[in-house]
Amino acid sequence: MAPQSHLIPSRSAKRASYDKETIYSILDEALFCTISYVFENKPFSIPTAFVRRENKLYIHGSVGSHFIWELEKGVPVCISVTLIDALVVAKSAFSHSVNYRSVVLFSQGEKMEEPSMKWNVLEWLTNKIVPNSWDYLRPMKENEVRKTTVLAFDIDEASAKTRSGMPNDEEEDKPLPIWSGIIPIETSRRDPIPDSLSHEIPLPEHLMPRG
Repeated sequence: MAPQSHLIPSRSAKRASYDKETIYSILDEALFCTISYVFENKPFSIPTAFVRRENKLYIHGSVGSHFIWELEKGVPVCISVTLIDALVVAKSAFSHSVNYRSVVLFSQGEKMEEPSMKWNVLEWLTNKIVPNSWDYLRPMKENEVRKTTVLAFDIDEASAKTRSGMPNDEEEDKPLPIWSGIIPIETSRRDPIPDSLSHEIPLPEHLMPRG
């Protein structure tokens, strides 16, 4: 089945992918997404943490959040995620680029009413942001869960777009004695820094530096 027209990039369409596993892998690596929607004829674009399970993307927020109030109505949204892998330095500014992996999806929010499902999502999200931390932390209280709204978004209308590799210089520029190549960019977790209450508390195993 051909992708819907709004999922096809207007430029470099050959870089697009509609493969679910490709889309899932990017969503699973990214910690934050940006959710765009229209409210009272004005555009809004809000960054937020998220987690994916199967074919749904989940976010959470305060029950008092205007952002959450609007999304739980089921208004159309566009959700985007981008991972930057390298700066692509060409022999001309015009040919500079970026190696990236991105996802754009169109969906509508569904409020999760089942308490056990809300607990599951909050556990998934917590462990995504800080792996293996849920069981270490003080357990969430019932009233904390009640104060939190969880929304689910189907990942049915989604596309990935990626670029990798070296610069694509113009043929006439290739002989120029100008350096070209890539500058890799890595996002990494550094050694944890304790606050004033934790200097005497041993660093738990799940926070130990890896690598």
